[in-house]
Amino acid sequence: MNDVNDSFGADAPVYVISVAAELAGMHPQTLRQYDRLGIVSPGRASGRGRRYSMRDVQLLREVQRLSQEEGINLAGIKRILELEHEVEQLREQVFHLANELEAARRAVARRGRPTPAEGGGARGELVRRTRVTIFNTAERPEDDNTRNTGSGQGGPGAGRDDERD
Repeated sequence: MNDVNDSFGADAPVYVISVAAELAGMHPQTLRQYDRLGIVSPGRASGRGRRYSMRDVQLLREVQRLSQEEGINLAGIKRILELEHEVEQLREQVFHLANELEAARRAVARRGRPTPAEGGGARGELVRRTRVTIFNTAERPEDDNTRNTGSGQGGPGAGRDDERD
């Protein structure tokens, strides 16, 4: 006969509270408290009864371990679980972005690959080309007479009134 997890999967809410409590090694009232605190949120049956999945049972065991072995309070455990969930989501996002990046790189490599007649480099080689614009900000060379006297149009004294009150 097939195991329940094989038939329904780890996320299928199939265990009533008494069975889940027994599997997790806890009292059913503890599971109710964790549900109220939002630490473990089981599914609900049509009659509003709690239904726990195997993943919920594993989470309950982890909560118990953190509490008993590590001495972490329930607020700390809740925060740890939230952060672990966030890390998992971010890992999944990084995985998808890495796949998209790799696909884009392959597409660019295919599109930018020179034909043999053009004498391109190694096949499949991705070459980075950078375009740089340089602006010349240095002063223009001026006549030495205008620079020293300050009477020329672009010299050091241009546009200033050198007389002070």
